[in-house]
Amino acid sequence: MRRLPPLSAVRVFEAAARRENFTQAAAELGMTQAAVSYQIRLLEERLGLPLFTRAKGRVLLSEAGRRLGPELTRALDAIDAAFAELRSEDEATLTISTSQTFANTWFAWRLGGFQMAHPEVAVRLSASDALADFVSDDVDVAVRAGRGGWQGVEAERLFLIDFTPMCSPAFLAQHGGRIEAADLLRLPLISPQDAWWPHWLREIGLDVPDGPLGHGIRLDSQANEGNAAIAGQGVAMLTPFFWRNDIAEGRLVRLFDHISSRGYGYWLVYPNHRRNIPKIKRFREWLLAEVESDLRTLVSR
Repeated sequence: MRRLPPLSAVRVFEAAARRENFTQAAAELGMTQAAVSYQIRLLEERLGLPLFTRAKGRVLLSEAGRRLGPELTRALDAIDAAFAELRSEDEATLTISTSQTFANTWFAWRLGGFQMAHPEVAVRLSASDALADFVSDDVDVAVRAGRGGWQGVEAERLFLIDFTPMCSPAFLAQHGGRIEAADLLRLPLISPQDAWWPHWLREIGLDVPDGPLGHGIRLDSQANEGNAAIAGQGVAMLTPFFWRNDIAEGRLVRLFDHISSRGYGYWLVYPNHRRNIPKIKRFREWLLAEVESDLRTLVSR
């Protein structure tokens, strides 16, 4: 069992011994001179030996102080080096957790921009719909879908999740070039079990029966649903933000002007105590700028 004196007092003594000046040690440590004197007195009482001699307004290291000072400097340097190595390793890699939809429809296409802007940081992307655990999953930041309010994390909303029906131009042509809202009750729908369907249909004024709507394939993410719609397999309920390039380039058609939302959004989250970590600050600034730029583009179309 180690019999160490208070480490706060050890740290104060090391600075005072190195400088042989209480005032300068206080300035280095961000303390008052009185606090430095108090900590050294505690250490001397613990050791039963004087570490400084006081004479004519000056302090000088005693024999015991001269023997102890350099040893403590070497020990604290070794501790600092050990932590510096960990800090360097931590700064070298940024691990990001996102949902499959966010990763595959938007994020993975842009992540290279962050890597090019910050080549000193290796980026690791984990795409999973499971909620990341910042303690056990070795994750630095995450993008979560929800309403916010998670405990223990900073959460900044990136954008609102909204949705509207879309299909491919070929599917639209196969059905006469025009689809009315009521037609959606008989047409093939992609993921008809999704709660977004009755929500959107009721907002637009249709009397929607309880239970599953229509028929169609069931998929596990919006990324897959959008690609199925592009392939002409039915009408999908999609978020315009994710699919604006496919709409602009003619791979998808928005069937209606009406857009719904259930109050959910995509959020950037990270632990409260790591908000000032440089790599997290750099990623946050980059991501917010990217999202803002794309939202402006969406509005202008």
